[in-house]
Amino acid sequence: MKTFTNSNARDPQQAVKLARDAHAAGKAASFVAGGSDLLALVKERIIQPDVLINLRGLQNASEVTSSGGAVTIGAGISLDALSRHETIRTQFPALAEAAGSVATPQIRNVGTLGGNVAQRPWCWYYRNGFPCYKNGGNQCFSFAGENQFHAIFGGGPSYIVHPSDTAPALMALDATFRIVGPFGERTVSAKDFFVLPRQNAAQENVLGADDVLVSIQLPAAMAGARGRYHKVLDREAWTHAVVSAAVVLKMDGDVCRSARVVLGGVAPIPWRLPEVEQLLAGQRITDDLAVRAGAASIAGARALSKNAYKLPLTKGVVRRAILEARG
Repeated sequence: MKTFTNSNARDPQQAVKLARDAHAAGKAASFVAGGSDLLALVKERIIQPDVLINLRGLQNASEVTSSGGAVTIGAGISLDALSRHETIRTQFPALAEAAGSVATPQIRNVGTLGGNVAQRPWCWYYRNGFPCYKNGGNQCFSFAGENQFHAIFGGGPSYIVHPSDTAPALMALDATFRIVGPFGERTVSAKDFFVLPRQNAAQENVLGADDVLVSIQLPAAMAGARGRYHKVLDREAWTHAVVSAAVVLKMDGDVCRSARVVLGGVAPIPWRLPEVEQLLAGQRITDDLAVRAGAASIAGARALSKNAYKLPLTKGVVRRAILEARG
């Protein structure tokens, strides 16, 4: 492993400056909070930083605060703390469930919300140094190769799937991301934060090399809102979702007034299903409607040679998540 130096940032602006100074000096710099994904990337020699910029000391990095009903979550909060926070559990249960489903208790104790959202793909070609699109090459080896866990939506030129559990829940909750970078502060909606390969094959979000994800804001929970996150794994031990679904329903009695349905594990970004949302809006959530919503959830999907099993699995996950959200 390459030798590196550590720098502790006291605020986001200093973190950005430390990164810019390192890059100006011809050094590779990486931000680190929990570091679980970063450590794997370093071990796999995908990145070799000269400088690690520690974000643990940022003010309010791990706090959950409320103002006017909106809730702001520091990007440095651990996934375990997020999953157990009373405000998140009661007002945004889909996010609490998603955070609590990540990896293992050990990883949830150190892994952060920001790191989970911004983690790199776990495609075996990318992680094993193949010269694919993600590694600066000009082809996706999974398209004609081992693609059992790859995308059925939004693929091309790369067919990776976004590995985050919390990202689908954040998109379903209409989250906003606060970013501090070289040119100041900006906010980006969840729908604009994630980037398809056809927009930029080299990365999965809009974060630049010198950008720091500081916090994530959730709008005030709607009256009658109910949410669930359901995830299917290929094994019980630590792994990522084969298919997952975050569902947020605004209920008026047994009638759904509006819905948000977002898939994970099936696309290079969290994959929202507006047609399914329209199907649910204004309707009583019956078992039959949930089945029809599940069937509609795979409209436009394109399976690769070895992942067609994700089609019926997606239908079942969406149906179940809707019924669980209904209560």
